Amino acid sequence: MSDDEKNPARQVITDYAQSHFRYFRTVDGTVYAQRTGHPVARPIRSQGTTGSHRQELMVGLFRDGVGVFNGTALKEALDLIEALALTEQVQPTHIRVAPGFDGATWLDLGRDDGQSVRIHPTGWDIRIPDPEEVCWRRTQLTGELPVPAKDTNGKGIDLLMRLCNFADAKTEALALAWLIGCLEPSVPVPAPFLTGPQGAGKSTGGRMLVRIIEGMTGDLRRAPKDEENMITAVAAGWITALDNLSHLPPDLSDLMCCVITGAESIKRALFTDGDVVRSRYRRPMLLTGIDVGVIRPDLAERLLTLRLERPRVRRTEAELWAEYAEILPVVLGSLLDLTVKVRAAQAETPTDLRMADFAHLCAQLDAATGFGTLEAYRASLDDLNDDVIEGDLLAQTVLKRAEELDPGEDVRMTSAEWLHALSTLYSGEECRPLPKGWPTTGKVLSDRLRRIQPTLAARGVLVDWGRTSAARYIEITRQAPPPPSEQQSAF
Repeated sequence: MSDDEKNPARQVITDYAQSHFRYFRTVDGTVYAQRTGHPVARPIRSQGTTGSHRQELMVGLFRDGVGVFNGTALKEALDLIEALALTEQVQPTHIRVAPGFDGATWLDLGRDDGQSVRIHPTGWDIRIPDPEEVCWRRTQLTGELPVPAKDTNGKGIDLLMRLCNFADAKTEALALAWLIGCLEPSVPVPAPFLTGPQGAGKSTGGRMLVRIIEGMTGDLRRAPKDEENMITAVAAGWITALDNLSHLPPDLSDLMCCVITGAESIKRALFTDGDVVRSRYRRPMLLTGIDVGVIRPDLAERLLTLRLERPRVRRTEAELWAEYAEILPVVLGSLLDLTVKVRAAQAETPTDLRMADFAHLCAQLDAATGFGTLEAYRASLDDLNDDVIEGDLLAQTVLKRAEELDPGEDVRMTSAEWLHALSTLYSGEECRPLPKGWPTTGKVLSDRLRRIQPTLAARGVLVDWGRTSAARYIEITRQAPPPPSEQQSAF
C-alpha cells in the first residue's frame, strides 16, 4: 500500500476517534481514552485482557460501517492521538472509589452501563457520573456490585453480622467503621487484622467484608514475595486482602505501612534508557491469621484488631455464600445509609491518636449511633501495644528500668551508658547471655529506642534526646499519672 493510500486511512481513524472518544492524560503522562458520555477510561497503550482502547476503536469502526483497517493505520492514528492528548487537560483516574464535586464521593458498581453510587452527607443515589467529574479505571480485579437496595432501615447490617463470627459488639462497630472508611478515598484507614482460634471463620469473614466493596469476585490472596508484586496487586484493585499470615518480615511490614498511609514507587520504564514509571498508591488493606509473631511498632499503629470466635453451628460453603449473595444488595444499601449518617454527624477529632482521620470517623460513628467505636479503637491499639512489648525484650527492659523511678522522675545518660545499664539489668545476677538482636553499640540502641518510643509513651515512659556542651544524652522519664478528672475525660 502506498503512502498516499495510508494517509486517508489514518485520517479517517483519527477523525472517528476524536468524535466518539474523549482523550486526556494523567499527571504521570499516561494518555486515556473515554467513550463520550461514559465514565470508564482505558489507557490507549493497554493490551490488557479486560479490553483495550485499540480493540474498542476497531469494533466501533466496524459496527458503524466506517471500515476495517490494518494495524499500520491504527498504530499511526493512535500515535498521533497520543501526541495530541499530551497537550490536553490533566485528570486523574480512579479504581472503585473516587472523590467528586461538592464534597461527594463515588462508588463504581463495575457495571457495563457505567452506573455508580454518588454518596453525599445529604443522601446517596445511583447515576452515571459526568466524565469531567469522575474517570473510572477498571482491571481484572474490578468485579461487579449489585444495585444497592433503598430504604433498608439498617436491616443489612444485622444480616451481615449474623453471618460473621465477630466476638462482640465493639468488634462489629470497628468493622463497620473500616467499611465506611473504605468508601472515603482521601482518608487512610488502618488495616483490620481478623484473628481468632482455628476454625473461627477468619478467611470467610474477610471475604465477606471485602466483597461488600469489591463484589463477589473479590477474594483474599497470599502475601507477595517482593515489593514489585505487592505494588502490582495494590495498583490493580482497591482493597488488598492478605490471607493466613503467620509472620511479618521487616520488609513486608514496612511495605504494608506505605500501602496503608500512602507512598510512591519509581522504576525504569521498559524499553527505555532514562524514562521512569511512577506508581502512587494508598489503599485499604485487610489481614487474616491466628498469630503473626512480632509486630513492629509503626505497623501496630496502623492495624485494627478484629477478633472472631468459633461458630456453634457449621454451614456448608454453598449455603453460606448463596445467602450472602442474596443479602448483598441489602447489606450495601444499609452501609450506604449508615455512611450518609456518619458523614453528616458532627464530632471532635481526637488529637492523641496516630491515624486521626480514622479516629474522627469513629467519633462520627459514635455520634450517629452511640456504638462506642472510638473506645473500642483505643482498646485495640492498647492490645497491639501489649503485643509489641511482649515481642521486644528491649522494650520490656526499659519499662522495668522505668519502674525504679518515681513518677515524674527522669534519668539522663549517654547512649553508651544506657546500653551498659540496660544490658546489666537484663542479664541480672545470674549473668544470662544477651539475646540475639540486642543492641551492640550506643548508636544502635538509640535507633531502637526511636522505633519503640511511641509504644513506651503509651505505657507512661517518655524517651527524649538532647545535647549538653559535653555530649549527647538520652533522657528517660516515668510520666506522672494524670489527675482522676483527666483520666475520666480521656475515655
